[in-house]
Amino acid sequence: MAGGALGLLVADWTTRTLLRMLPQDLAGDWVTAGLNPWLLAFTFATALLSGLLFSLVPALQATRPDLAGALRCGAATAAPTGAVWLRKAVVTAQVALSLVLLVAAGLFGSTFFNIARIDLGFRPQNLLTFKVDASRSRPHMADSVAYYSELQQRIAAIPGVTGVGAANGGPFSNSTQGNNITLEGYQPPKPDDVVDVQANGVTPGYFAALGIPVRAGREFSERDGALAPKVVMVNEAFAKRYCRGRNPLGLHLMWGAGSHPVLDKEIVGVAGDTRFNSHQPAREDVYYPFSQAEEPSRMMFYVRGAGDAGALGPSIRAAARAVDANTPLYYMIPITVRIDDSIYVERLLAMLSVAFGALATLLAALGLYGIVAYTVARRTAEIGLRMALGALPGDMLRMVVLEAARLALAGIAIGSAAALALSRLVESQLFGVKAADPIILTCAAALLALVALGAALAPGRRAARIDPMSALKYE
Repeated sequence: MAGGALGLLVADWTTRTLLRMLPQDLAGDWVTAGLNPWLLAFTFATALLSGLLFSLVPALQATRPDLAGALRCGAATAAPTGAVWLRKAVVTAQVALSLVLLVAAGLFGSTFFNIARIDLGFRPQNLLTFKVDASRSRPHMADSVAYYSELQQRIAAIPGVTGVGAANGGPFSNSTQGNNITLEGYQPPKPDDVVDVQANGVTPGYFAALGIPVRAGREFSERDGALAPKVVMVNEAFAKRYCRGRNPLGLHLMWGAGSHPVLDKEIVGVAGDTRFNSHQPAREDVYYPFSQAEEPSRMMFYVRGAGDAGALGPSIRAAARAVDANTPLYYMIPITVRIDDSIYVERLLAMLSVAFGALATLLAALGLYGIVAYTVARRTAEIGLRMALGALPGDMLRMVVLEAARLALAGIAIGSAAALALSRLVESQLFGVKAADPIILTCAAALLALVALGAALAPGRRAARIDPMSALKYE
């Protein structure tokens, strides 16, 4: 019951911690957790049944004691041999389970580390994002373009703003627009194949604001308006796949396909590849000036500050009210928060697997210590006799450590086989790491070996300090 009460306290603390880790679009007052009568009753029943069930076997053994052995050797040496092997089997199973959970912690921890440090293709530091939708109040394209242009100019004039741009499908906007194109000089491998790209309408200053490098040509400017010649930019992935060694600058393309194509858009620039989220590689992108779009849409703004971009929020909202107080801005947060939210599952899996692995390793250490200490107590007379016949304290320490090592190695062998088999089931959740990673498996096994050594040292030293004369009095 004391363990169940302590468990409730730990559970309440960990639950509150997990709730604070929820992404902002999932967190809120509607997500709550707390203790209730049903949970208390379940915990009470679980603690009570666990205590009764795990004390049942020793209790039944106590009803059939070896009276002669108990009187001769003491209670510590009177336990049946089968009970000792049962304890050893349980400890071996603990070590095996600990290894499985440690391997899981290594796999999920490596996945989170790899995905968190991936190159997104732009600079997320000091970058504030927000969304605004002027298409509802301004259904005409010219009116929407005028609103977004004025809003961008007012934000750019705010002290501390070093760059601002907008897109209808930028990084971490959760908004993508796929389209097929016809490209000058490109023939699909099969006649029915579609040249599929990701189309993004952007404003002037978009690439500079995000820190996306322009590899060749130029970025869009104010002269690329609705009445100007239609132009586009492509990314490096597009140029590598569809241009096949040709210089993409000056090539023409069109949206869609047809037997009589009208290639009315000229490629004027090549931008670096950008990931639109942390999980998918860069796709083939085609950027076009938003002012040359066919219909208005909501936009994602990216505002770069000289320092903390979050401090620009009030000034940006004031600028938006000055343009149109009836068109609100929403979901204004630094893009680093969006990035962190996008890998919430990986972070959660890493934290939970590390916590479970550490807890299982602690239990395995306690189990090893308990079984080794119990074995030393049962063999006190034997140890005294060995030392009386010439055994050194170091020999006794080595004997105890080897006993723990045998249990640990058996658990490591079983756990390694189980970890290799179970890791295949989570291979689809991994990123940048193989399911059967030998380094992770070796590190987990080495850690458990060190834990087993530490758990055996205290009982081993106790055995090495046994007085032979006092021990022989047990006989």
